[in-house]
Amino acid sequence: MFERLREDIQSVFHRDPAARNAFEVMTCYPGMHAIWLHRLGHALWIRDFKWLARLVSNFGRWLTGIEIHPGAKVGRRFFIDHGMGIVIGETAEIGDDVTLYQGVTLGGTSWNKGKRHPTLEDGVVVGAGAKVLGPFTVGAGAKIGSNAVVTKEVPAGATAVGIPGRIIVKAEDGEVEAKRKAMAAKIGFDAYGVSGDMPDPVARAIGLLLDHLQAVDGRLEEVCGELSKLDSSYRAKDMPALRDEDFAEVKQDVQGDTPPH
Repeated sequence: MFERLREDIQSVFHRDPAARNAFEVMTCYPGMHAIWLHRLGHALWIRDFKWLARLVSNFGRWLTGIEIHPGAKVGRRFFIDHGMGIVIGETAEIGDDVTLYQGVTLGGTSWNKGKRHPTLEDGVVVGAGAKVLGPFTVGAGAKIGSNAVVTKEVPAGATAVGIPGRIIVKAEDGEVEAKRKAMAAKIGFDAYGVSGDMPDPVARAIGLLLDHLQAVDGRLEEVCGELSKLDSSYRAKDMPALRDEDFAEVKQDVQGDTPPH
């Protein structure tokens, strides 16, 4: 019991830079209180003290603003940051080292008995206000963006954003992102610091343009190579450089003039 308590406190220090000491965590973190009360309620639930378990759960909801059904299965080092408005359904399953932010719902889409709520594997992070609805799995290390509504399985290591939730980053997409950055560097262009993990239509359009430019560049090199074989005197002309200052006004429009908060 004390080992689990120590684990819980350490998990806060690892994921919340505002935490200053163990006493503060134990007394001032409602996410911790909700988890500890859930463990008590879950122990009663599996021993068939259903009403008493629901009473403990309801007390936890009243005390913390976090509603965890006593039937939900929760792993080790579960961290709830801020927590107000979180709802976790009866058949939800949460792995180790999972992080939830305020306003998250792990809910169902059916009134049928049986598995109705999602399974979050180890290391999943769910952003503020996100809704994960249905009896599917969110793979290990996946991330759910703030305010997303996810109703389908999310692969391990992927990021899901938007309404309805869509996958914008997969673990295997690193090679594509590296190629885009290489093409941007080759033509002297900084794509405003955007990347695939930003659900921005402008960022997506720029990424697709870089993919297209890379394909065109490769084809031109092949054509120039074949022309050189046909005529040894042929020399391809250098492409005009694209300078950062040529895009200064565009960058300013995209990034905005307001300073970051």
